[in-house]
Amino acid sequence: MQRLSIQKFLNNKVFAYVAAGIFLIFSMLLGISIGTVSVPVPAIIKIISAKFLGFISLDSVDPMYTSIVINIRLPRVLLSGLVGAALAIAGAAFQGLLRNPLADPYTLGVSSGASVGAVLTLFFQISLPFIGPFTLPLLSIVFSFITIFLVITFARKIERSMRVETIILTGIIFSSFLGAIISLMIALTGDELRLIIGWLLGSVSMRGWEYIKIILPFFILGSVILILNGRELNSMSFGEERARHLGVNVYKRKLIILSAGSILTGAAVAVSGTIGFVGLVIPHLSRLLWGPDHKHLLPLSIITGSGFLILADLVSRIVISPTELPIGVITALIGAPVFAIILLQRKRIERSG
Repeated sequence: MQRLSIQKFLNNKVFAYVAAGIFLIFSMLLGISIGTVSVPVPAIIKIISAKFLGFISLDSVDPMYTSIVINIRLPRVLLSGLVGAALAIAGAAFQGLLRNPLADPYTLGVSSGASVGAVLTLFFQISLPFIGPFTLPLLSIVFSFITIFLVITFARKIERSMRVETIILTGIIFSSFLGAIISLMIALTGDELRLIIGWLLGSVSMRGWEYIKIILPFFILGSVILILNGRELNSMSFGEERARHLGVNVYKRKLIILSAGSILTGAAVAVSGTIGFVGLVIPHLSRLLWGPDHKHLLPLSIITGSGFLILADLVSRIVISPTELPIGVITALIGAPVFAIILLQRKRIERSG
């Protein structure tokens, strides 16, 4: 009886959102507070309240703290949070749509497409008029859209109904091909080699408020579209035939969900480089903790993914300070063992069931 009460409490969605929200706030405060210069949490709260709410005076706060929080750490924390949220909700949507526990935002080759755009920009030192330093992220987003368009078109040419297996195989083909292009560019490059490798490993270092402005509209658009399709994802996660019987236009919903997930992935890769395992592990953890209902799984993945990548970025900054590790290295070191444990637990549950 007591065990049932505990399980019922854990399955309560209000508790789920409160717990995820506390985790995100805790991650943000840690990410802003810890660094070469430690900023006290009360000072952080005062600075943010004064700058964005305007009802608290900053007379008692050290101006150095204000500069560190507003100009350096807050934009970095917000950017890493947005990237983590984008990758996590895209991963949750792809796993539900493709009914594949190994699916993530990179399954369809979108990440590889965005990376090709970035590498080409760095390799040829492209700078578009009136855009300047934003050429890199914008071209990455454009290449991600081109990639998903080609994947969908090719999959439809192979099989008109675009079955899950066809989409996954098409994505693998394009990922392999685009990965070869990236390897070729790296082999041919000279002085830009370190810059390209560093970007491909993923980082949110030295990116200010401008990058937040770039990713934010794409994040809002993609997230809203996916959340509005939560019911359809629930239906499609049980199979395409059952979804059709429930009145879901499977082909149309596939296009919408794939496009929204690609917008999120392309925008995330554009501003941070390639960061793996967030879209793979976070949806699994959210599903294990809070259940498979996509109406709640998607927003909870946003919150949890955001907090996770903020903490991963914090670790990348402090583990061998003053040198920073690429954030993609940290997510891989954390994500791979966690995902292996999840798979072992799932297998154990299936055997016992």
